[in-house]
Amino acid sequence: MKYPIGIQSFEKLREDGYVYVDKTALIYNLVHDGTIYFLSRPRRFGKSLLVSTLKNYFLGRKELFRGLAIDSLETEWAEYPVFHIDFNGENFTAPGTLERAIEDAVAAWEEVYGRSSFTTIGKRFAHVLNQAHIKHDRRCVVLIDEYDKPILDVLDSGTVTTVGGVQMQLEDANREILKGFYSVFKAADNDLQFVLLTGVTKFSQVSVFSGFNQPADISMDPRYETLCGITQQEMEGYFAEAIEEMAGSQGVSGDEMKELLKRQYDGYHFSKNMTDVYNPFSLLNAFASQDIRDYWFSSGTPSYLVRLLSHTDDNLDEITGKYYDPQEFVDYKATVEKPLPMIYQSGYLTIKDYRPRRGTFLLDYPNNEVKKGFVSLVAADYFKPRTESVNSWVQDLLDALEDGDTDKLCKLFTSFLSDIPYAMRRKENERERERYFHYTFYLIFRLVSVYTVYSEKQQSEGRVDCIVETPDYVYIFEFKLDGSADDALAQIEEKGYARPYAADSRRLYKIGAVFSSQTGTIAEWKVD
Repeated sequence: MKYPIGIQSFEKLREDGYVYVDKTALIYNLVHDGTIYFLSRPRRFGKSLLVSTLKNYFLGRKELFRGLAIDSLETEWAEYPVFHIDFNGENFTAPGTLERAIEDAVAAWEEVYGRSSFTTIGKRFAHVLNQAHIKHDRRCVVLIDEYDKPILDVLDSGTVTTVGGVQMQLEDANREILKGFYSVFKAADNDLQFVLLTGVTKFSQVSVFSGFNQPADISMDPRYETLCGITQQEMEGYFAEAIEEMAGSQGVSGDEMKELLKRQYDGYHFSKNMTDVYNPFSLLNAFASQDIRDYWFSSGTPSYLVRLLSHTDDNLDEITGKYYDPQEFVDYKATVEKPLPMIYQSGYLTIKDYRPRRGTFLLDYPNNEVKKGFVSLVAADYFKPRTESVNSWVQDLLDALEDGDTDKLCKLFTSFLSDIPYAMRRKENERERERYFHYTFYLIFRLVSVYTVYSEKQQSEGRVDCIVETPDYVYIFEFKLDGSADDALAQIEEKGYARPYAADSRRLYKIGAVFSSQTGTIAEWKVD
């Protein structure tokens, strides 16, 4: 089986015999139900392949769709004039790059359909669309892939440019250029058959679409929630042989292999229907290499997200696992103080539950790959200047957990925490000291993703600070800020935190640890 990893050309995929998860029934519905659409999905989720598929469909290339669902649905197979812009191939961090990219595209189309006397890029493009409509006697199709990249590349970068003798942020300049370019869709409405813009973010709150015939946002439309990505049914249908082969190589059953893949790559939801969607990039890479690794996260972290997170006051434990009104995370309103919309739209959080009566959504990590990668990214910045040694320290911590060595655990925590600069842990009031204390241990234990880790686990009589389960040991931690280890152990007993493990054959450790707000490290450690 040939896996189309990194292949964004529908033509190449079909002609060269790569496996294709058939989305053409959805595509047929899409092109017959509306005219102007916007779709937001995380990077490497198949947006470019979707655009390429639509391009070939509107070019009337019926032979490429033979045997697919749309082959029996479409009867006309008409050829339309198609205008395709892919912003993926450019780096827009330098002033002038966006203007040149749009100018080159419009100039090339003018070579075919004739120049006009207009000087603004939007009106020039509108003229091209009108002339194409006249020439072909068919309305035009416009496909714009990663429409938001010119803004994301410079988001919160501080890059300055000069426009008309006036200095301004490149982010604002690029936004105004796109606003002028996209205004064509209102002026050329009569010349348009179909328009699709794809991207990561929806900049509805920053006027990119001002003057635009508002596109139908299908990002959370139940009809099109599986337009990109791979569902459970699709995985088991298209890749049954690959799953069995992988199970054999890993020494597990087919059902166990499915569960491993589900925990690692599934978990995305794009509507109230809560249909599970797998990350296609990671899943295809896993089948091709016959190994479960962190493919999506390792393929790159968006620089704009790193910039936003570097100076936010929000902690991950305060963002994840909470219910939100969709206005708080769907429409783009992200700032350095409120990065939630960008984290969600970039794919690091997803919908995990929906409350119909309140109309709110639970947001959390989609799967183990994303949770591990994103927490590692945040922790590396949070624990500076220990960034380079965090991974090796985690490995030492795992060794101690595997060996049941609680003395080594104490030494590891003490030494790690003592290396955090005083300026970072210095807090002005008790609430901030508590916040820093809880978040520090939250990140530490989120990094230990090899084993089952419960952080702030709710039980019948209270909330356990942390439980770590290994094949041979169970560790129940209770942490106190400026308290006593005896009080911590007493709480474990009084609240019955160990009761669920009464019949467990593994050795159980109850650990009371005290964190000093003065020294910033472990002040007392007792084990029962």
